[in-house]
Amino acid sequence: MPNQKHPHKKSLHEIDGISQPDFINQDSIQNIQKFRRKPLNTDALIQKLLQGDIPSLSKTITLIESTNPKHQEQAHKIIQSCLPHANKSVRIGITGVPGVGKSTFIEAFGMYLTSIGKKVAVLAIDPSSSISRGSILGDKTRMEDLVKNENAFIRPSASGESLGGVSRKTRESIILCEACGFDTILIETVGVGQSETAVHSMTDFFLLLNLAGAGDELQGIKRGIMEMADAIVINKADGDNMDRARNAKLDANRGLQLFPMKESQWKPRVLLASAYYRTGIAEVWQLLENYFSLTKENGYFETNRNNQNAYWLKETINEQLLLNFYENNVIAEALSQEEKAVQNNEKSPFAAANELLDLYERIVKSM
Repeated sequence: MPNQKHPHKKSLHEIDGISQPDFINQDSIQNIQKFRRKPLNTDALIQKLLQGDIPSLSKTITLIESTNPKHQEQAHKIIQSCLPHANKSVRIGITGVPGVGKSTFIEAFGMYLTSIGKKVAVLAIDPSSSISRGSILGDKTRMEDLVKNENAFIRPSASGESLGGVSRKTRESIILCEACGFDTILIETVGVGQSETAVHSMTDFFLLLNLAGAGDELQGIKRGIMEMADAIVINKADGDNMDRARNAKLDANRGLQLFPMKESQWKPRVLLASAYYRTGIAEVWQLLENYFSLTKENGYFETNRNNQNAYWLKETINEQLLLNFYENNVIAEALSQEEKAVQNNEKSPFAAANELLDLYERIVKSM
């Protein structure tokens, strides 16, 4: 349709862009490029990190997420230096099916925690595309209020190809956040796959967000997660949805009765909340405080932390062995040949795998 003010122009008329300046300061550009290439001083990073410097925290997390061997060596030194200053927080895993409102809840929860004097770090795991390997990393966009809070830190990380969508370096990121002075760590999972199991193994409290009116078709998915949950929050309990939320609370309570007593001696509860209207948030935190009080008193809190450390020791060994296997040049060449044999039905996958493992064992012995 023609433009009313300018009949000769169409509605989608493209205006001229901003013209480039006649002169660009090449010295400034070179200085910026030189600064970007300048290696990060490890000792300086550690010192600033321990002083609570947020940009240094972001830089160190970037280092531990890097696959560059030099960066990994630097990250290892930083983590070792931070360990004596870690373990002074509570770690809370938050999960739920897509669309349950995890980001909205975390923002409301984080804003409440900062209002009572807590320093909150949010480690949000964004799912990576299995095709493009890319991630949106949009949690900072969704948490508009929390991202501007000086007592909060939000770090979205791509899940990559790690188990169930949990970032491979989330465990180390927790240590860095604690050393930086954050006393409450919130870890958001992608809400699908086996990520919940991994997050459960690195947190003190596991919170499941649920929706009112979620049909029976989801029960099979949620059952395994419900067994791990220390509390269930029925989100979006507001307005016309309140009656359905109350019914969902009753259903969840009945489901929890079927599970045996937890090792922590804690009996999971179901609460109602509306992250959008920020109601029920204080009650959720009070419930968590009751849990921490009980588990610290009966010794489970510390025992669980120790068991988690042992678990991640073995996980790290498994991961490194896997990495060493696939990065070996001899194995890479043999693997290519075995794959062709398997694809041509000349050999079973199991026989090919055993031959490759035998080959790797011989390589290791010859070193």
